[in-house]
Amino acid sequence: MQKRILYVEDEPFLAKVVQESLQNQGFEVELVMDGAEVMSHLASFSPDICVLDIMLPNIDGYALCEHIKRQFPLLPIIFLTAKTETADLVRGFEAGATDYVRKPFSIEELVVRINNQLTIVNASKRLGVSGQERILGCYRYFPMRYELESPTKTIKLSQREQDVLSILTATVNQAVDRKHILNTVWGDDSFFNSRNLDVYIRKLREYFSEDSAIEIVTLKGKGYLFLVK
Repeated sequence: MQKRILYVEDEPFLAKVVQESLQNQGFEVELVMDGAEVMSHLASFSPDICVLDIMLPNIDGYALCEHIKRQFPLLPIIFLTAKTETADLVRGFEAGATDYVRKPFSIEELVVRINNQLTIVNASKRLGVSGQERILGCYRYFPMRYELESPTKTIKLSQREQDVLSILTATVNQAVDRKHILNTVWGDDSFFNSRNLDVYIRKLREYFSEDSAIEIVTLKGKGYLFLVK
């Protein structure tokens, strides 16, 4: 079955080239050139992934991404943009993007990144990650809403936090291989991605700090254990 891509780009020549190239790679691609029309296309087209420009007429890609994620929290979104500053990249991920491709780019790179995001979604399904509420000690975890409720506050999870936490909590009190997390969430186990994982593990530990019965244990040379005592 063809995977469906909703492609949002307002530059006509580039849009046509990318659309045809992705179609030649076996994808079904629906092109939208006005940000204000995206939500209606999402409802009717039901894409597997969204490839989204940032600089769009009527609504910018950041705001659009946030709006999409509120209604379709599990839909992967790749930003495809000429904005190259680190601050732009950070803002994109904070808005809910799951990957970020800088222009100019090759179709080969874009296809690899699309397939990687689709693999992550499928891996989450295989791990049994569902939209049902989960009780973790004194916390309530809502995967579909990207939310973690503690006794004192509600924490809105970023896409990467959600990806890592969903893997850890799919096997509570069982070891999870570090390389498996890296390959599932980032697509490879490079040094740079490994350091990123360290950052997200620290953040998740902070989120669960209100319950001493919960611990994310580092297993040296192996991976992690999400421990609920």
